[in-house]
Amino acid sequence: MKLKAQLHILSREAVNYGLATVVMDEAVNPVLAAFARQLKHLQYYVVQNSQGDWLLTTLAHRQQPQQEKRVIYAFATEKMALSAQNTANSPLSTLLIPVTHLLFQLFAVEKVDSIIFLENAHTAQTGKEISRIQLKANIEKQLQKLGTIAANLA
Repeated sequence: MKLKAQLHILSREAVNYGLATVVMDEAVNPVLAAFARQLKHLQYYVVQNSQGDWLLTTLAHRQQPQQEKRVIYAFATEKMALSAQNTANSPLSTLLIPVTHLLFQLFAVEKVDSIIFLENAHTAQTGKEISRIQLKANIEKQLQKLGTIAANLA
């Protein structure tokens, strides 16, 4: 699904997330699109458990083990996602998700600190990380611009 179609779906569903459509269209979607354009694929696979919850991994900083972050890995191919499970009889499965929807979940779900996008098998150790803080800060900037524009129109 193309980026524009993904964003259109998010706009239509904005009220389900407690957002006005104008906020989604003018503040959230432009940021999601900008981050999505930094990535190589329009859809990624995530690993999920039998209840449909995405697999969340807690990583510790190498020099400061007490400093942790919770990440979701997003894989370019299903084969990569399946191989990450490391067990043949795992109750885990994969789910293909549009990239902007993944990014929106990062913005919306507070228990996730980052998504690490793994573009190919050769970059499995060095994926592209997008943090919730970074994404949220960019959306807040867009909201401030939107507020300034609205104030100037009043």
